[in-house]
Parts: sequence; structure tokens; C-alpha cells
Amino acid sequence: MGFGDLKTPAGLKVLNEFLADKSYIEGYVPSQADVVVFDALSGAPPADLCHVLRWYNHIKSYQAEKSSLPGVKKALGQYGPAGVEDTTSADSKDDDDDIDLFGSDDEEESEEAKRLKEERLAAYNAKKSKKPAVIAKSSILLDVKPWDDETDMVKLEECVRSIQMDGLLWGTSKLVPVGYGIKKLQIQCVVEDDKVGTDQLEEQITAFEDYVQSMDVAAFNKI
Repeated sequence: MGFGDLKTPAGLKVLNEFLADKSYIEGYVPSQADVVVFDALSGAPPADLCHVLRWYNHIKSYQAEKSSLPGVKKALGQYGPAGVEDTTSADSKDDDDDIDLFGSDDEEESEEAKRLKEERLAAYNAKKSKKPAVIAKSSILLDVKPWDDETDMVKLEECVRSIQMDGLLWGTSKLVPVGYGIKKLQIQCVVEDDKVGTDQLEEQITAFEDYVQSMDVAAFNKI
């Protein structure tokens, strides 16, 4: 298991293929797993590795708050696809681990040492439980097409913006010519992934059938 050496083209290629159908190293929100892999890179990946570059730029935006991301750091070699040789050494473990929760397995622990370890573990778990959960969000660009050039586009946009849901925020919009005097409405929105989906948006927007012929997702990006 692992990505190999992420400072080499071969390692970056493995990471790029791994992220082809994933937004994060583990789970569905940024975590300490992403921090470990991000810190193992020597810099931004080349543009031809589009999946890992997308992930790199996204995780880079969390650098100011990376210590508060959920999860517990593991060795780099414990992340990634199976069947890839772990070429990282034991010395590559992150130096910024705050505390040694479990001490050395070889040491004979006294009652005092056990008590201190339990106190540290309890304090660590209490601190971790107070960290706010990261809310996964996406930025979506929608194309809303009218029936013809006589459709009232001002009214069409009013109908679209009248849709209100918990986790939905409408943004900027513009009219884009599509031909024969017809213009489509292109409108931006930000959604909380756990609360709003594109299927819900399409169902509610196309319900305004007097104005709307169809709706398409023009762009979809994780925030």
C-alpha cells in the first residue's frame, strides 16, 4: 500500500490515478490524510496531472487551518492504493505531531506513567471533539434554457432565484446567446453537498415549465 516516492514522476502518476475518482485521500472531506500526502510533495504537480493538481490546489487552500482538520495522521505509506511498494522511510514521519500518546512499547511503565498517558489521551480526545466539523461545499454553474426568443428571461431568473433550500446560496448570473436570438440564463450557486444535489435543483427549476425548457450543469467544483 502507498504511492511510492511522491517526489518522483512515478509517484505523482500513481497519486494522479488514485485521485481520478476521488476528491480526497480518505473520505469525503479534507482530513489529516490529505495533510500528510500534501506535505510529502515537493511542490505543485505538473499541469498534465490534472487530478492531483486539482486536489493539490484545493488542499493548499486549507493550509491556514490544516492542524484543525479531522483525523489522525498516519505514516505516508499507509495511504494510497494497494500493491504499490512503500519507498518512504521511517524518518519521513511528520515532525509536527504534538504529543506521543502511547510512549515506547519497550519501556516498562510505572503507575505514574500510565496515569499521565491516560490524562494526555483524555485531553487529546476532548480537544479533538471540540473541533468544528468541516462542511463539504460545491460551486455549481447552471445553464437554464428557455423555450424560445420570446421567453421573458427576467421572469425566468426570478423563478430560479425563488427556489430556497437550506444549504443553497445563489450567486451571479448572466444571459448567454445560444443562437437565433435565443439566450440562456447562466447562474452560479454554492451548495452544501449533504443538503442539496443537482437532481433537486433540476427538478425544481424545470418545474417552471412555462419558462424553462431544460437545465444543464455547466461546471461543478468542490470548494
